[in-house]
Amino acid sequence: MRLLDRYMLRELMVPFAYCLAGFLIFWVSFDLFARMSEFQKLHLKVRDLLELYAVTAPSILATVLPMAFLLSLLYALTNHARHNELTAMRSAGISLARISVPYVVVGFILSLAVFAMNELWVPGSAEAAEEIEARYQMEKSDASHQRQWERKLGFYNHLERRWWFVESYHLFTGEMIRPHVIWLLPDGGRREILADHGAFVDGVWSFTNVHSLSYEPKSAIPVQEELDDVTMPEFRETPEQIRSEIKINKLRSFKQARKTQLSIREIFEYKRLHPAGMPEGLRAVLETKLHGQMASPWVSLVVVAIALPFGARSGRRNVAVGVASSIFICFAYFVLLQLSLALGAGGKVEPWVAAWMPNVLFGLTGLILIWRMR
Repeated sequence: MRLLDRYMLRELMVPFAYCLAGFLIFWVSFDLFARMSEFQKLHLKVRDLLELYAVTAPSILATVLPMAFLLSLLYALTNHARHNELTAMRSAGISLARISVPYVVVGFILSLAVFAMNELWVPGSAEAAEEIEARYQMEKSDASHQRQWERKLGFYNHLERRWWFVESYHLFTGEMIRPHVIWLLPDGGRREILADHGAFVDGVWSFTNVHSLSYEPKSAIPVQEELDDVTMPEFRETPEQIRSEIKINKLRSFKQARKTQLSIREIFEYKRLHPAGMPEGLRAVLETKLHGQMASPWVSLVVVAIALPFGARSGRRNVAVGVASSIFICFAYFVLLQLSLALGAGGKVEPWVAAWMPNVLFGLTGLILIWRMR
């Protein structure tokens, strides 16, 4: 690594660390004070709050990393321009593209980090947070207990032609109350089991107090059997798939669609289990979510394209200009992003256009401005 690259990175990473820490402290402090009365009602202790914010940290980081990077990058570039360092570099024959290489590398690494967080940790953070919040409410059966159970659950596995109907499903443990499972056999027969209780134990579904019905092909008279315990290793559905099904079904609600977090893997798994397709309204929301998950991590690279022309102009003396520019750019980007995603979820524009349009528009604008600076 050249000496110049190390210098540019050092001048970037110090304000980036301060900006990231400041954003996190502000976010956590604001949320803590806003929800203090709620936490007191839930009887959460200090260690519970620490655990709560630890599990929600990936979703916070995925949001604030691009903003902190933009603010620190504009600060660093404006500071270089204020001391005429960029002018000296370009006078020495170093192109703006070469100057930007360290920033592009950092932006690419941050994009990969955001992609990993969105895929591995963010989708489960909401459920983990709810589990912590309900930790001391397990004995209660009213409103605080309601969030742990999904009532009247219906789940269909198109690939294996199996229907699940569950009176109550525990979102955290996978426990089932009065499950009813129907599936079609390759020879045209049908089987049903009705049980008092179901659980996923050691990777296998186990049912107790089972009433089993077996229908031969072209027969309407079942063979009935009463069993105390039944294990069904052929049932390949997992609690994670069922939770994903619950989350995706909630996308039909506009309010739920905005806060539901899904990974790319969950969306592809849902589409694999439903090859026959899905309702048009749900398809638009789900496809917009999918392309949004693919597009959102690369905001950090777009940040480089936008920050360079705004921060690298010669003659600037006031570092506050970089700060003001970053605030305006963040506001404009997120307004456009929310508007675009709403249009995609509503079926007004194609989902891939809705998800990628803000990145493409801001990225092309930045590249055009950089080209004009040559």
